[in-house]
Amino acid sequence: MMFENRTYDRTFFSAPQSVTSLVAAFLEPTLTVVTFLAVNAFYDEPVLRATLTLCLLVFALTFPGRNRFKDSRLAAGVDILTSWIALLAILGLCGYATNSFGFFSSDVLLAWGIATPMLQWAAVVAGQEILRHRANLPQRRRRVIVVGAGSLGLKVEKAMAGRLDHQVEFVGYFDDRTDERVHAEAAGKRIGGLKDIAGYVYAHGIHEVYITLPLGSQPRILELLESLQGTTASLYFVPDVFGISIIQGRLEDVNGVPVVGICDTPFTGTNELVKRVSDIILASIILVLISPILLACAIGVKLSSPGPIIFKQRRNGLDGEEIIVYKFRSMRVMDNGAVVKQATKDDPRITKFGAFIRRTSLDELPQFINVLQGRMSIVGLRPHAVAHNEQYRKLIKAYMVRHKVKPGITGWAQVNGFRGETETLEKMQARVEFDLEYLRNWSLGLDLQIIARTVRLMLFDRNAY
Repeated sequence: MMFENRTYDRTFFSAPQSVTSLVAAFLEPTLTVVTFLAVNAFYDEPVLRATLTLCLLVFALTFPGRNRFKDSRLAAGVDILTSWIALLAILGLCGYATNSFGFFSSDVLLAWGIATPMLQWAAVVAGQEILRHRANLPQRRRRVIVVGAGSLGLKVEKAMAGRLDHQVEFVGYFDDRTDERVHAEAAGKRIGGLKDIAGYVYAHGIHEVYITLPLGSQPRILELLESLQGTTASLYFVPDVFGISIIQGRLEDVNGVPVVGICDTPFTGTNELVKRVSDIILASIILVLISPILLACAIGVKLSSPGPIIFKQRRNGLDGEEIIVYKFRSMRVMDNGAVVKQATKDDPRITKFGAFIRRTSLDELPQFINVLQGRMSIVGLRPHAVAHNEQYRKLIKAYMVRHKVKPGITGWAQVNGFRGETETLEKMQARVEFDLEYLRNWSLGLDLQIIARTVRLMLFDRNAY
């Protein structure tokens, strides 16, 4: 086959978004807005400019919605309730800062606050039932075989069992190796070798063929693809990339050239716009609200010990570029060079007032200015000292992937117990794992959850010094 001279449409390699994902993206924001308007109409309240403004703000903060159709009903309910409480907390701060509570009926707000999560959960349950019904339709039944009976092939078989869009009948494996050389769990399901596939697919009405052979088998793969062109089966190639850390993996088209994205930032396109707009709005509101606290902290730092009020730290930001991050000074010294010693419990360098603002995270408040400058985000991955990056990048796999996004004032690792000193390599590795999990699963709803949990930690956590 001659692939070199074939002309592909520019969208040929673009991965179309599934209908389920598209519905999930609009379900939460649309249902939230519609519920508010319905409750507003039920109480015979007029639709004012403030009403429309709130609807636009809520839609922006909840779009895109999370796909909860694959979650258990309990997990979906907990996630919906947590996200909703976080969103209400953000809206409450906005209402307090703008003194706009008077524009809305308290009955409307109360009914909306109660009805919305219940309706969202009911919509998820209904969606799951619809997907389950569609999957059981005869025309949705798919017969599947896997080429390659190794560990990757076994992963594909197990993944097929969890599909919601089709009723999958896994038929078996095809592999030239004997049962003794394939994966033990796949050995008993091996049907034949690669030369038997085309005839079997044609004779048994196979709908999907998943090829899990290594890239070193390229000649055999090409020969297999050519033999399957006479069938109607859908063909899929599954690259073995489980040995590397995949961040926002996607299939893209770059001016006609197919490109498989393995490690990329989640903040591209509309996601980047949503992230930046939410950062600007929230940071502006928070700075107005905390201005008395900023003043009190500045006075406290000045009186606690000689030196500047603000400590300017050198950190690595987006794409590893060096940035300056602001903090209230909490130490008598200001280490910022090639070697930086992490703060420890009862560290003699920390002043008494410094210990207080570190324990309550008040020392981080000037970083909201960094957010407005565009150097940081409210939620992201906590920036480490440049010296620490140089140390750990050689010790921890995928450590520098943290710099695919702007550093954050708070993050997923911090609200999961990895806040403060990381005195062992194992603790730093665990923190990085949470950071990578955030990059894989980012959504605006997740950001709101992290903000809400951070407020609680500021009041009750003692794992910082």
